Amino acid sequence: MNSELNSLEQTRLEKIERLRAQGIEPYPTRAERSHTSQEAIRLFEAAEAAAQTEPVKVTLAGRLRALRPMGKITFAHIEDGSGRVQLFLRANDVGQEALDLFGREFDLGDFIQARGEMFRTRTGEITLRVETFQILAKAITPLPAAKDELVDGQVVRHATLADPETRYRQRYADLAVNPEVRQIFYTRAAIVSALRRFLDERGFLEVETPILQPIYGGAAARPFTTHHNQLKQDLFLRISFELYLKRLLVGGLERVYEIGRDFRNEGISFKHNPEFTQLEFYMAYADYQQVMALTEEMIVYAADQVIGSRKIHFRGNEIDLTPPWRRVDLRQGLIETTGIDINEHPSAESLSAAMRQRDLPHNPNAARGKLIDGLLGDYLEPTLIQPTFLYDYPRDISPLAKSKPGDPSTVERFEGFMGGVELCNAFTELNDPLDQEQRFLEMGREYQVDDDLHNPMDEDYLRAMRYGMPPNGGFGMGVDRLVMLLTNSQNLREVILFPHLRNKEE
Repeated sequence: MNSELNSLEQTRLEKIERLRAQGIEPYPTRAERSHTSQEAIRLFEAAEAAAQTEPVKVTLAGRLRALRPMGKITFAHIEDGSGRVQLFLRANDVGQEALDLFGREFDLGDFIQARGEMFRTRTGEITLRVETFQILAKAITPLPAAKDELVDGQVVRHATLADPETRYRQRYADLAVNPEVRQIFYTRAAIVSALRRFLDERGFLEVETPILQPIYGGAAARPFTTHHNQLKQDLFLRISFELYLKRLLVGGLERVYEIGRDFRNEGISFKHNPEFTQLEFYMAYADYQQVMALTEEMIVYAADQVIGSRKIHFRGNEIDLTPPWRRVDLRQGLIETTGIDINEHPSAESLSAAMRQRDLPHNPNAARGKLIDGLLGDYLEPTLIQPTFLYDYPRDISPLAKSKPGDPSTVERFEGFMGGVELCNAFTELNDPLDQEQRFLEMGREYQVDDDLHNPMDEDYLRAMRYGMPPNGGFGMGVDRLVMLLTNSQNLREVILFPHLRNKEE
């Protein structure tokens, strides 16, 4: 290992050896902390306000983020999960030998513990006057490139990390030096909590369904395949929770939801990651109109609770989440953006010819559903900046949705969009087992086995439906995309702690 370290790292290793030679363990087993930095600051402010004469004594712990030695005194900043606080070390308080040790053996990035009394400096900064300190963890690798920043009138040197590729590959360093990145993930957790709270308060039951599935389904996506050695069985990482959640409706659980990971063996882009967090819910006795209204209410609830505003900014656009959201018939939306009326082209050949006539790039051998999906994604979706529901989709791209009364070629489905990004997908769910079986058979004929839109026949799901499934509305949303939109992040990788990346040598 030592041969792989650079000169700075080698120097820090030597400091570890010197500390141990002096009987100081650079990685002690125990740490003591009486308050976080912000708790200590609030405690001191409260004592000030009450004109309390008794000193506020605390023990703090955190990472060294700034060091300013000034002869007989040293100023430093440590950072913990709640924020930063200044330390004041003076030879008269800690002893000259300890102060020299601090200056000689401690580095930016080290974790330390310090005990002392809170006070306010002449510049007004609340500070810990250190009486004793100890190292908690020695950092061997320095945090990335330093820059100067003015903090409370003082120039503070601290580390930053700007290169996106390095940030994603070394998220631990990214989090350590970029507080705004840490804030994104605090916000993400708060958004998930708000979604969960919203559904819990409306009588939904949170459940868990299998991640390893013998048959994948519930979405149009290519799965990841694995193998169970003892069972000698191929299994799939789930692409959706849908078919298992709807089985629970058969069992009498009328409102269910799951927040968890789905896996789709597809491309990576600013809005796609092969492993992502999904929210799905299903509610008995509801249709897609009721789900549409609930969707607006849920997203606004999350924004109110976490962002504190119904107006967000994403990619230079101000987006107003206030209901009611715009509602656009899919057919009409495609007519307005492409000039093609999909109802006039009931076959893939006819639709392909219309696209070719308008010089719209496409795969002439694709199924009709894929052609419609391409028109939607390439031409209509980018125009949907303000929150919009596209509704009433062709039956041949929605094998699990119920047909509209009197129009068997169209299903009761909607997708929600904002910022030019698809956010959610929902149906009045098909609960007729005979119709569902026919849909599976049709999909099997129209699409090749390795096609992304192929949905394999799930006999057990059909068996469950034959026991009787109540009418219901279902909903699915990419949580990562919602977080990306609400935090004005430009890329899905910004809101996933450890996004998937190509091998570095590729």
